[in-house]
Amino acid sequence: MNLKRALMLAALALPLLVALLSGFGRDPHAVPSMLEGKPAPPWVLQDLHGQQVALADGQKLPILLNFWATWCYPCQAEHALLQETAAALQGRARVLGIIYNDSVEAVAAYVAKHGAAYPQLIDPNSRVAIDYGVAGVPESFIIDGDGIIVHKQAGVMRPEILHRYLAPLLADAPPPPLEKGP
Repeated sequence: MNLKRALMLAALALPLLVALLSGFGRDPHAVPSMLEGKPAPPWVLQDLHGQQVALADGQKLPILLNFWATWCYPCQAEHALLQETAAALQGRARVLGIIYNDSVEAVAAYVAKHGAAYPQLIDPNSRVAIDYGVAGVPESFIIDGDGIIVHKQAGVMRPEILHRYLAPLLADAPPPPLEKGP
């Protein structure tokens, strides 16, 4: 009777144990992107100065597309790295910020204080964020020169992510910065 009970308990516990162990080593906050390896959804947005900017502008350049907001502390933490990356890769890659659920006034004040080395784009009603499946901020997409999404980064951008996914897309470009970042 005890052997039968032990076998039944093991049969019930084994699937639970396998399920728990299969989750170790994974980021519980990461949301997989169904867009990786597929063309980036096209868009045309206005920047803070009223100029239209399109995904297709400057074709054949890799793009680091960052969804962010001023109220987001992790977004603030990655801002210096994105600024430095935009300055270092000017003309060889595009860095674009898309404002997520924030006011134009708050963003204008933030960039006036902290700088804006790359365009900040207004996404009315979060249509572009929805098209990209953004679940929260910060989220970034690295897009190759052919418009294919190579990587989605949920959470703060880090130098090692830039080196792993963006640097290989750059022809004759200096590597992204390593010394700054959260």
